[in-house]
Amino acid sequence: MSDLAVDPQQVDPQQAAQYQLGDAVLVRGEGIRAWDSRGREYLDCVSGTFNLLLGYQHPEVMAAVRAQTEELVFASSSFQTEATNRVMQELVRISPDNLTRVNLRSSGGSTANEGAIKMAQHHTGRRDVIVPFRGHVGQTLAAAGLNGSSRLRAPFPHRFPGALHVPGPYCFRCFYRQTPDVCGMLCVERIEDFIEYASSGSVACVIMEPISGVGGNVVPPPGYLQELRAFCDAREIVLIFDEIQTAFGRTGRMFAAEHFGVQPHMMTVSKGLTGSGLPLAAILTEERMAPWDRSLHGFTYGAHTLAAAAAVKTLEIIQRPGFLENVRAAGDVLTDRLRALQQDHPVIGEVRGLGLMLGVELVKPDGGKAVEEAHAYQRALQRRGVLTRVSEHGLGNVIELRPPLVLTPQDAHLVADRFGEALEAPSAPEPVG
Repeated sequence: MSDLAVDPQQVDPQQAAQYQLGDAVLVRGEGIRAWDSRGREYLDCVSGTFNLLLGYQHPEVMAAVRAQTEELVFASSSFQTEATNRVMQELVRISPDNLTRVNLRSSGGSTANEGAIKMAQHHTGRRDVIVPFRGHVGQTLAAAGLNGSSRLRAPFPHRFPGALHVPGPYCFRCFYRQTPDVCGMLCVERIEDFIEYASSGSVACVIMEPISGVGGNVVPPPGYLQELRAFCDAREIVLIFDEIQTAFGRTGRMFAAEHFGVQPHMMTVSKGLTGSGLPLAAILTEERMAPWDRSLHGFTYGAHTLAAAAAVKTLEIIQRPGFLENVRAAGDVLTDRLRALQQDHPVIGEVRGLGLMLGVELVKPDGGKAVEEAHAYQRALQRRGVLTRVSEHGLGNVIELRPPLVLTPQDAHLVADRFGEALEAPSAPEPVG
């Protein structure tokens, strides 16, 4: 999205580079495909900004929004509406059994995460927030101060205090130089040392993504999240799962937590909740953390009526017979095809993920991070009509693929074909036609 208040087609190329603008102007989208002003077609494998869960302009979602515009576009959060009530009821019904209350007063993931942290602090009377290395909490000033990346904290001299950053379960590049079969889950066990020597001694919560988003699509090893839940329970620390990117079928299950058999004490959701791009976020929590003054967390456009109508329809679609099975089938095709490319392309260090949340980590011959190569392949993919992203806001070495969940196995093969073409000739010019 442009940061400039001008027509991007009239921006000087050097100025565009400064603002990290692409030269394509998207004008239309349908399903997993988008078209630019030159008529070029793209397979969007990042679902907009990971939020177009059902792709562009899903007809049923758009119809639900249009119908809602004829009844009520907006209502103050001081009132109930049918759409917002239905969203909250459905979220409670489909979420882990212990999560019985919903705060729908955020419109994005950053403020939902902040709200969950505020609830945990209010409930425990404690302060510090534990975040894994590379963890992404959000883009607001407070959330930026908590992010597990110094690059996102460095520009701001005054930031939210109390962040405690600890090594995450990144087995491919283990902080402790161990392997999962012998490590004894040091990335959980050693958190105790960080609390004792690096915290304020007052820890309210741990917030983490069950599978990291911008941090490299890292999938924790078996047993990690169970150990983390037990660690938190023993110390009365609130465990918050940030499922902003992973919820609502992205991993082939309704929530990523289901893959690991773990129920967090709180959960935040946003991004794909409305299916085709309307802003809405929710905090799901246990009953014990719900009692607090509602004025402590609320935003004008939280629980927006149009977005709620879109969410009701989206949640219905995701639960239809065969929908999640298709996500898993398409994800298996894409994962298997990408892993097959490793045999002939040692630049691929690892392909990891679940469902349609995949990451391809690129490595140098010595095992180092192939950042430049990741950007070269990303550009090569875009020339071939496949939109991807590079991890850590473009500074990492993992190519991220998060296509809309309506991706078919046939289109998954097409994406893999083009990925292979990009690996064979990353500097080839844009195909004609």
